[in-house]
Amino acid sequence: MKDLRRLVATVVIVSFSIAALMGIAALLGGGDFGETEGRILLTTVIVGTESVAVLCYLALAGHRLVAVGVVGAAVSLVAFGTALWLTWGVRDNIDGSEPWELLGVSITLAASLAQASLLIALAGKRRIGAGLIATLAAITIVAAMISTAIIDGESLGDAYWRILGVVAILDVLGTVVLTAVGAFGRRSSTEPEPKLLTTAVESRLLDAAKERGVSPSQLVADALDAFLTPR
Repeated sequence: MKDLRRLVATVVIVSFSIAALMGIAALLGGGDFGETEGRILLTTVIVGTESVAVLCYLALAGHRLVAVGVVGAAVSLVAFGTALWLTWGVRDNIDGSEPWELLGVSITLAASLAQASLLIALAGKRRIGAGLIATLAAITIVAAMISTAIIDGESLGDAYWRILGVVAILDVLGTVVLTAVGAFGRRSSTEPEPKLLTTAVESRLLDAAKERGVSPSQLVADALDAFLTPR
């Protein structure tokens, strides 16, 4: 799994590096900035966005909920391919709003799954808590409501947008709280506990206990009893 993660990360980095060089060449190249140069820059943005999304999904490699990342990667490929087709395809062949709706819905789902992947990865392999479940539910609702709005937004009333705003706020709130708690909580839990005895004192304690034929704990207990017993 580590080898696969390293391979995918390498492919992502190399792909975006090539796209970035193409974008720089389009900006610094001579001549007027025309439609082709604009498409090259847009392609750079598309490849970069897909690269970031893949790295988010890759955070779940080896996790028991890796399926979330796999589904996210599949959806992001749909968005990636659709975006490239709309960028480089012949405009006369693009009829209707369906391709743009497909792009909007696939981007929404891909971004939501990337967010979910990062939160699940941040939680680690611990038991999924109520806070994470609630945030994932909010992410799902927001993605569904945005997708519905993209497909048929004209028939939605004022109440719909108010509910979407409330759930979106809860989504952001849960993400911020889980990120803060996960980051600072993990850092504090991984800090080494201070040693009670120095290495030199531990060595003397072990030698003294060995000479007396007792355990180090027993030796310390006897020494404390002798020291604390009133004379």
